[in-house]
Amino acid sequence: MRRFATLLGCAFALCIAVALPMLAVARAEDMASSQQAVDRQILVMLRLPAPHFRPNASYSGPYGDEASATARRRVARAIARRNGLTIEDSWPMPLLGVDCVVMQVPAGGTVEDMLTKLAGDPQVVWAQPMHLYRTQAAAPAQNDPLYAVQPAASAWQLADLHRVATGRGITVAVIDSKVDTGHPDLAGQFAADRDFVIGHPSAAEQHGTGVAGVIAAKSGNGLGISGVASGARLLALRACWQVRPTAAAPTICDTLSLAKALHFAIESDAKVINLSLSGPFDPLLARLVSMALSRRASVVAAYDRSLPKGGFPASEAGVVAVADQALPSGPIAVYNAPGRDVPTTQPGGKWYFVNGSSYAAAHVSGLLALTREERRASPPRIVTAPGGRGEIDACATVLPVSASCDCGCALRRATGHR
Repeated sequence: MRRFATLLGCAFALCIAVALPMLAVARAEDMASSQQAVDRQILVMLRLPAPHFRPNASYSGPYGDEASATARRRVARAIARRNGLTIEDSWPMPLLGVDCVVMQVPAGGTVEDMLTKLAGDPQVVWAQPMHLYRTQAAAPAQNDPLYAVQPAASAWQLADLHRVATGRGITVAVIDSKVDTGHPDLAGQFAADRDFVIGHPSAAEQHGTGVAGVIAAKSGNGLGISGVASGARLLALRACWQVRPTAAAPTICDTLSLAKALHFAIESDAKVINLSLSGPFDPLLARLVSMALSRRASVVAAYDRSLPKGGFPASEAGVVAVADQALPSGPIAVYNAPGRDVPTTQPGGKWYFVNGSSYAAAHVSGLLALTREERRASPPRIVTAPGGRGEIDACATVLPVSASCDCGCALRRATGHR
């Protein structure tokens, strides 16, 4: 029997040794295929003669009267015709005063040459490449049970903080892949559920569902986990998609889908915007992030140590950059939060064990929702623990802790127990 067990263990180890490289290759192929799909796409921002923004208007699709819409289409077609481009999609960005048109560069031309040519067109505000972004979650651990204890439950004293604040009245935008809004630990937590992705199936996906659970899974319902801000209202904004319906498949987004979702989040007055992803700098997205910050929203992003300055949007001034605290320390401006062995919600009414800076960012988005409810700080200040490693002191972030009144004292005062 012992010999059989030994052989079985060796066989299992061999399977893992073979499977992990295969998964890595599959993920690389998925990313390469997705990159090829956008390599010849550009975004053309059109200069329009009349202002687009009208208070209390909805911009979920084409906007303005039919004559104005016809004029916009005519301008886009003329630009495409002059330059041998093909129009693939368009979307209004009234907050920025532009129409964003996706055009395909023909074979034989290059994106760089076309962008240079369009830079001299008086009807074009600017033109840029289409970029891809990738969520910052590690491949899920296989065959691990759902852990009963959440890392933040003890480290952040969540039960105590929830006596003071749960994020009630705070709207958090989850810009991610498709969230399972019907999950028993998430149902009823949403103020909106929108899909800004075109050409990819819209079934519930793992990454977005997991991030939403960390932020705002129900508390006290006898199921699964408790979100960091279980009283917050979520905007489930699908801007990313899972390349394949397998656990190891990457989750990616592109410039236009992210821009649509950011625009909606800003118009919806989201107080916290969670972007558990990273990629190259993007002018359009940078303008929208800047606008969100100017409206005093907290923008939280996952920090990617493999990219310069942690990647975009974590590299932007004013954005809260967050990394998994189990990873080596990053720059002093990067916050570290729980991102390892995190149980959270998954599609189909399940809970899995996840890892990665994506989930560390989600923890911080939830914490900022608590702080905005309790201290009405706009935007709130994050307090780090002594030691300079960027680890967050959750209690001091939410409550007015001081040298003369520690966390226990502040909790007693906040709950009326002197």
